[in-house]
Amino acid sequence: MNDSYLYIIVALLPLTAGLLVTQVNPYHGLILRGVLGAIAALVDAVLGAADVALTEALMGTMLSVTLYAIAVRSSLVLRLGVMENELIVENQDGGIEKLIEDFRRVFSKHYMRLEVVTYNNQQALRNALISKEVHATCFPTLFRDEPTKTENQNYQTEVRVHRVYNIIESEILPINTGLKNLEYVDVEYVDILVPEEKHP
Repeated sequence: MNDSYLYIIVALLPLTAGLLVTQVNPYHGLILRGVLGAIAALVDAVLGAADVALTEALMGTMLSVTLYAIAVRSSLVLRLGVMENELIVENQDGGIEKLIEDFRRVFSKHYMRLEVVTYNNQQALRNALISKEVHATCFPTLFRDEPTKTENQNYQTEVRVHRVYNIIESEILPINTGLKNLEYVDVEYVDILVPEEKHP
């Protein structure tokens, strides 16, 4: 009996595994994970282990790929906190809208979705960052232009994830003139601000 076809099928296992671990796009990795499970199930079936092949097909391929897809979909999200009134007030130069669009375009290259979360005031925005509700915050600040002696509204971004900070610093900060300040915040050493009670 010629078993050369079996050697070819078995050789596909390390080849597919090698392609899997070198993938940058997580969705391509999911597809290859499904292919890897299908090849393993085929090898088990050819070798006569039908029960193992069925288990691999159901658990190792269908169920695991589904769970991985859910995990990837939920984890590759950048939550950006902004002031609610900044989205309502129409800005002539499109400041916050342009900044959000730059965030969306740049992070899509890293296979991440942008989710904008609004807050009523800057203190709530800061607390959301410290309590890890959002990964980054963006709020307006006044920037004084020394040559013209005028104050212009720009935006400051605070980030609690170092990788996100590096992406913003290298890819968004150089192209967006409205983003003047970028700060990394280590939330482990920052306390949540409690609003002061106003007494009559």
